[in-house]
Amino acid sequence: ESWYEGLDVKTFSENPEAEYLLWVGCTSALEQRSQSIPRAMVSILNRAEVDFAILGAEETCTGDPARRMGNEYLYQMLAMQNIETFNRYGIRKILTSCPHCFNNIKNEYPHLGGTYEVMHYSELISDLIEKEKIKPVVTINTTLAYHDSCYLGRHNGIYEAPRQIAKSIPGLELVEMKKCRGNGFCCGAGGGHMWYEEEGNQRVNHSRTDQFLETGADTVGVSCPFCMQMMEEGVQSKGANKSKQVKDLVELVEESLG
Repeated sequence: ESWYEGLDVKTFSENPEAEYLLWVGCTSALEQRSQSIPRAMVSILNRAEVDFAILGAEETCTGDPARRMGNEYLYQMLAMQNIETFNRYGIRKILTSCPHCFNNIKNEYPHLGGTYEVMHYSELISDLIEKEKIKPVVTINTTLAYHDSCYLGRHNGIYEAPRQIAKSIPGLELVEMKKCRGNGFCCGAGGGHMWYEEEGNQRVNHSRTDQFLETGADTVGVSCPFCMQMMEEGVQSKGANKSKQVKDLVELVEESLG
């Protein structure tokens, strides 16, 4: 079943005047654990009365993984198809939950003639909280170590917005891993590693999970569906899934809105 089953969400064909396109991304649309990310997004955006729509069946992959793994032909084919769809609906503002989609549409689509105002949800949600359009009120008693996504952090310099979101949640204590911000550490999925077996004897996501466990925090906070999958697998492999959890920041915000 589709991720938006039973939700109050319109497609661009139903709401062509919407201010924002909510770009869901393949992982959030199709991978079961990650589907809670766009579901939480829809809930938050509706509560904040943000005018948005999705593409539904018209959304395809941005092409980012194809480019990272060297298939430039496939990348350009997918990107051009998306640009054509965006332009057909006159889409100007695009909101993403995946930093890979965010970086690709924001920084690489312009080379193919597709220039849009692209935001990662952390920028919009931190703004909505600051303007009191939404207010996290339900206490979530947890210590959270925030993991910087490479494409959100080091590629695009977005470090504060996700942390502001975490700090706005009552009861949540934010801690940092040793490698954070500009000295962050990949979850292990970047550069196409999501799809092939790593060489060597130490998996990147297991190294990152060790760094999380060193903090003693209960929760590792992410803002990327790839990071979520990698950290979930790491926590399970270390046998820590009874005492530790992986949460996307939007899941925590939705929970705290009550």
